[in-house]
Amino acid sequence: MGEKTHAHPGAAGGVPAAGHPSAVRNVVLVGHSGSGKTTLVEALALTAGALNRAGRVEDGATVSDHDEIERRRHRSVHLSAVPVAWDGCKVNLLDTPGYADFVGELRAGLRAADAALFVVSAAQEAESVAATTRAVWEECALVGMPRAIVVTHLDTARTSFEEMTRICAETYRGDDLDAVLPLYLPVLGAEGADGHAPLTGLTGLLTQRILDYSSGERAELPPAPDQEEALAQARDRLIEGIIAESEDESLMDRYLDSGGGDIDVSILIADLERAVARGAFFPVLAAAPAAEGARQGIGTVELLELITRGFPTPLERTPPTVTTPSGAPRSAPACDPEAPLLAEVVNTSSDPYAGRVSLVRVFSGTLRPDDTVHLCGHGLDAAGQEPRPCHEAEVRVTSLTSPFGRQQHPVDRCVAGDLVCVARLGEAETGDTLSASGDPVLIEPWSTPDPLLPTAVRAHGKADEDKLSHALARLVAEDPTLRLEQNPDTHQVVLWCLGEAHQEVALDRLRSRYGVRVDAEPHRVALRETCRGRGAGRGRHVKQSGGHGQFAICEIEVDPLPAGSGIEFVDKVVVGGSVPRQFIPSVEKGVRAQAARGLAAGHPLVDVRVTLLDGKAHSVDSSDAAFQTAGALALREAAADARIQLLEPVCEVTVLVPDDYVGPVMSDLSGRRGRVVGTEQSPGGRTLVRAEVPETEIGRYALDLRSLTHGTGRFDRTHARFEAMPPQLAEKVRAERGDGSPGA
Repeated sequence: MGEKTHAHPGAAGGVPAAGHPSAVRNVVLVGHSGSGKTTLVEALALTAGALNRAGRVEDGATVSDHDEIERRRHRSVHLSAVPVAWDGCKVNLLDTPGYADFVGELRAGLRAADAALFVVSAAQEAESVAATTRAVWEECALVGMPRAIVVTHLDTARTSFEEMTRICAETYRGDDLDAVLPLYLPVLGAEGADGHAPLTGLTGLLTQRILDYSSGERAELPPAPDQEEALAQARDRLIEGIIAESEDESLMDRYLDSGGGDIDVSILIADLERAVARGAFFPVLAAAPAAEGARQGIGTVELLELITRGFPTPLERTPPTVTTPSGAPRSAPACDPEAPLLAEVVNTSSDPYAGRVSLVRVFSGTLRPDDTVHLCGHGLDAAGQEPRPCHEAEVRVTSLTSPFGRQQHPVDRCVAGDLVCVARLGEAETGDTLSASGDPVLIEPWSTPDPLLPTAVRAHGKADEDKLSHALARLVAEDPTLRLEQNPDTHQVVLWCLGEAHQEVALDRLRSRYGVRVDAEPHRVALRETCRGRGAGRGRHVKQSGGHGQFAICEIEVDPLPAGSGIEFVDKVVVGGSVPRQFIPSVEKGVRAQAARGLAAGHPLVDVRVTLLDGKAHSVDSSDAAFQTAGALALREAAADARIQLLEPVCEVTVLVPDDYVGPVMSDLSGRRGRVVGTEQSPGGRTLVRAEVPETEIGRYALDLRSLTHGTGRFDRTHARFEAMPPQLAEKVRAERGDGSPGA
């Protein structure tokens, strides 16, 4: 905020140590894919002296995108921590993926951070800004997290800093446009024939000085006379916005009395810092990577000044909610290095040499190597899923390291408010709590979105089959937005993902990291069968092949039951009748086993009453196994009489979309055999559409909805019930089964 040059502390790649929470700043970078977050982190690290040379995403040479998958795809897919030193502070820069499929990594970054930088490309459309970042902005607003906006790609043809500032103000603060204002205005060079005008510097509105980078070095110049009027107008609006959002009434009186010209810049900067830290004012800055051979990117010094002086320390963060492992409330300890330990695993990764590595945010106390700590947690709860049971263990902390991209630098401690990596921390998962041994507590975990795109996988070969189970378990432990399902009805292993990119990365990781080749196959929905009418069947199992034979005959009747009744078995054989009492449970066991295997298309039979009426037995040849077989045969014969009907699962679907997309979304749901049951108006110009849709129609709805609404819509679903499948679709399923193909 104060404009000044800055020495480069330390050698390149050196990791600064924090001795107190007041010297720590945790900042997460948020923005759409391609907005320039990773490039900005690279420029900030270069300016702070942590790097000797900035790498490029296109070359796979950035410190943030160090994973092999990221280098190949030229896109961030993991949360990455890059600490730098500035003005005596350790600044933990948290680079997050911008693609919607990796929102789990973004949520982890938000949990670890105390402030956020929203990185927006000047070439982005207004609709895209809302689609990619508004939901995250609202999440930050709920917890009062301070935010600033950084506009990138200003050197792209036909872009405008003023227009993007207006779009951000309307998108994020439509009710208070003066809360989103620029601190600096960009200075552009001469425009070429292609409309390209390079960014050459910034104009500080508070100091009224031009920061010129055209020579490769940062130089301060006075504004030109023809710029002074426009500069004064922008400056007056900024000062009024700062005073209003900082709620400094005495400064407002002085400003009005003096006509705005007699206020010391240091006082304005102090009020600006107060308004930003309160989460009431959101400054807009411009930034660009360093030119070839330069040591500072444009706007990076100003951005680091804002982070260290305007963003809050961990001491100012509201502590997370804490309970005992049994759920009893506990008061959270203060952010004090001398207090009892309270820390959380915010991210988990796998290293081929170090094994499982946990990124830990320490909220209270000090974590040291060789400490014994209490590990407690149940992972993260995905929306719509049952909470997992809590696991606890006493674990020993081995070594602590400070991450810097791929590098890990050993440290002797991690104080409250800081981040650190811990290798081989038992079975720790993302969302687990570390607390003092003997005084276990549990931090309330953050929620993750429910993965709604299914991918059925099978091992490519025998060697892969032996390793698949272990690899999938490790994959899901690292990424809480993945869900693993072993479907007992379709006998498929299903990996639930957030989208196609998430799916591709997960399968790529199985292959490249764990050496397991898998084949993806179509996901099959578990259907059910039931009877439409009454039927009767006779099961006769009589075999004689020397010695003891097999003899069992039973007669049954089947009747349909209301939905949700399951299988009901009724015994109407009189005492002392033709079926001995000891074999009646055998008949029931055979009936239930056949019902589980299905009758017409191989899907479980439900909602029928099976009544045992009569039968025959032999004093020598009858047995438990014989009557089980007879019961199954009787049910299969009765099925032909009772007319088997296929049932498909129906889901309750809620879709939240901007008002402009309500019509297309409702039309699309109707085309999926859905029934729209109602709509509700939601804040922010959005509508919640409620519908009931067959599950067979929404297997890829996560992708289709994103395409239909340009990324602005999201949905949830829950199982409602089973309903009769239309005859033409049921015939298709039966035909597939008859051809030897699996059922639907």
